[in-house]
Amino acid sequence: MRIIVAALSAVLVVAGCSSPGGASDTSPGVLHGPYPVVRAVDGDTIRVVRGGEEIVVRLIGLDTPETVAPDRPVECFGPEASERTTDLVTGGEVWLEYDEASGLTDKYDRTLAFVWLDADTMLNEILIAEGFAEEVTYTDGYAHQSDFRQAESRARNARAGLWDAC
Repeated sequence: MRIIVAALSAVLVVAGCSSPGGASDTSPGVLHGPYPVVRAVDGDTIRVVRGGEEIVVRLIGLDTPETVAPDRPVECFGPEASERTTDLVTGGEVWLEYDEASGLTDKYDRTLAFVWLDADTMLNEILIAEGFAEEVTYTDGYAHQSDFRQAESRARNARAGLWDAC
């Protein structure tokens, strides 16, 4: 049994995954998970279970129009962004990629991450590319920044989502 566990652990490390509770490796491309999704909070924030604890995850590198901020009205295309995120994550599992430049948490103690739906599909980039979010640089030099900026440029040019509605 120990041999099987050791072999499985080695495969997970080689595949770029970590133990369910781990969040210490912020190297680009290292995926942690999978973590079951509890729910989408809004377009740019989800809740997942990591290591037996429910945590709030704020997507790095983007901003969606507000729907739940207590001191702000619902913004143009906010409900659509929330619905898109909900559709993409509900009932699923996600992998988290942390970013050294952004850090592990924000000032509200939310975990900061790139959220992967599978090995080839990043939620952050989908939302920007489809016009549900805009690229926002909170920390210059974060991983995937160039890809996100290109995705936003294409969405703007195509007048996708909020770039047409708002």
